[in-house]
Amino acid sequence: MALRFEPIRPEFGARVSGVTLNLGISDPAFSEFRRALDEYSVLVFPDQPMSDSQQIDFSRLWGPLEPTKGVNPASGTFFARQSNLDIATGTIISTSDRRMDYQRGNYQWHADSTFKRIPSLCSILTAREVPSEGGNTEFVSTRAAYEAKTEDERRELDSLTVEHDFSVSRGRVGFKFSPEEAAHYPPVWHPLVQTNPVTGRRSLLIGAHAAAIVDWPAEKGAALLAHLLDRATRPELVYSHRWQVGDVVIWDNRSVLHRATAYDTVNRRRLMQRTTISNPTVLETPAYRQIETRRLSIVAS
Repeated sequence: MALRFEPIRPEFGARVSGVTLNLGISDPAFSEFRRALDEYSVLVFPDQPMSDSQQIDFSRLWGPLEPTKGVNPASGTFFARQSNLDIATGTIISTSDRRMDYQRGNYQWHADSTFKRIPSLCSILTAREVPSEGGNTEFVSTRAAYEAKTEDERRELDSLTVEHDFSVSRGRVGFKFSPEEAAHYPPVWHPLVQTNPVTGRRSLLIGAHAAAIVDWPAEKGAALLAHLLDRATRPELVYSHRWQVGDVVIWDNRSVLHRATAYDTVNRRRLMQRTTISNPTVLETPAYRQIETRRLSIVAS
């Protein structure tokens, strides 16, 4: 069967058929995947069960993998584990456990790893166990949100830098890092507007981790970020993915936001394994070079 990409929404997303991921990917097929990610931002591969090692091998095709740090249950590996199951025993974690407090942050709209100095290219999430109800992952396009702006509005947004702060985003759901944990993730700066180097299309790097507009008064910056997020995440713009065991979904963290939806964490099991691909080459772009020069001048002063 030939590779097929079936659009999910007019703005973004495609279901992919005609391939078996765990049998290995040819160079031409991967080139098609890479092109499709730039075009669709979200790729859904139904019924493609993977082991951990198979997911790692597939993920490495896309670029360097991010190691996971901090409070995530899979800390110290290449996986970010999205689950209510204890990694050692496989039993359901108590709702009073700090690990579940941490994971409530995933119910916020966000893009993965924007709180890191080196942002991510994409994430790959595989469904290992899914609840009978709830536990969807929802997506919206920040490329569509940018392209909906007027030319004057885009010009202003193009000039802005955003500070992303993991402590702020987790604090929004009442979770507090210890000083040692917070030290892993100091605030970082990114251009508000991201440009895809292949297509030239632009998108907004917003979401829960976006804490402030650099050089703007706090209230003014917070108001703009809230407005952009509100407009991007209107219900009619959302794709909600209902997981089946074996599904694989890849999304472009430069051009979409996502969030988990609630489920019965006391009586239902959910295990999702996420790998995240780093994007170090973006630091060599003019926008990031300017930010780094500015940051270093502030440190020096």
